[in-house]
Amino acid sequence: MPDATSPASAPSIELVAAHGVMRRDAVRGAVLLHPTDFTLHAGERAAITGPSGSGKSVFLRTLALLDACDGGHVSWRGERIARARVPAYRRRVAYIAQRPAMLDGTVEDNLRYPFTLRSYRDAHFDRDTAARLAQAAGRGADFLDKLASDLSGGEAQIAALVRVLQLAPEVLLLDEPTASLDPASARAIEALVSAWFGADALRACIWVSHNPEQARRVADRHLTMNAGVLEGGAR
Repeated sequence: MPDATSPASAPSIELVAAHGVMRRDAVRGAVLLHPTDFTLHAGERAAITGPSGSGKSVFLRTLALLDACDGGHVSWRGERIARARVPAYRRRVAYIAQRPAMLDGTVEDNLRYPFTLRSYRDAHFDRDTAARLAQAAGRGADFLDKLASDLSGGEAQIAALVRVLQLAPEVLLLDEPTASLDPASARAIEALVSAWFGADALRACIWVSHNPEQARRVADRHLTMNAGVLEGGAR
C-alpha cells in the first residue's frame, strides 16, 4: 500500500487523512487510484505533480468526498466522516476546480450565492472581507461590481476562489486552478492563496499542478502521482 504520510517532524494536528482509499472506473473497472494512505496536518502546504491522467484529480476529489471511495475511507481530525456530516466537512475542506462555474450577474452576486445555501445559513456576506481578498489578488474594490460574463479566465478563477475563501475553510484542495491561465493570472491566484494561508497558521492546502516550478513555489511538501499511485516526497 503506497504510504504518503508526512514525516515525524510535521505539525501534530491531523486534519484530513485518507485510509486505504481507492477508486475504480465505474464502467471499465480499471483502478484509477490504488489503495492510498495520506495525512495532511495543520500548517502544511502540499503539492502533487504528475502526468495527465495519473490520478491527481481523482485523489483530490476523493479527499473532498465529491466521489465515493471503492475502498477505504477519509477522516477529519481523526474521526471517520459519517454521511450526515459530509456537508459540515465540505464547509471546512473546500475543493477548487480548474474551470470555475460562474452565475449570471456581477461578481458580488456570485459571492453572495453561498450564503443562500442551507449549510451557510448562520453566516452573512461581508463586502469588505470580499474586497480585501480580491485586493490580495491585485484587484480593486470595483472588481466586485464587474459582470461575471465580462471576466477573463483569470478573473473568473479569482472570483471563484474569493467565493470560497470568504467562507473561511480550514483546508483548500486546489485542482490545477491555474492550468489554463496566463503567468500573471497564475501568480495572482498564488498570491491570493498565500495570503489566505498566512492569515492562520493552522490552515493547510493541497495544490495539484502539472508545473513542477509552481509546485516548488506554492508548497513545502511535494508528492508525485503515477498510474494511480501516490508517492511521498521530501518536505
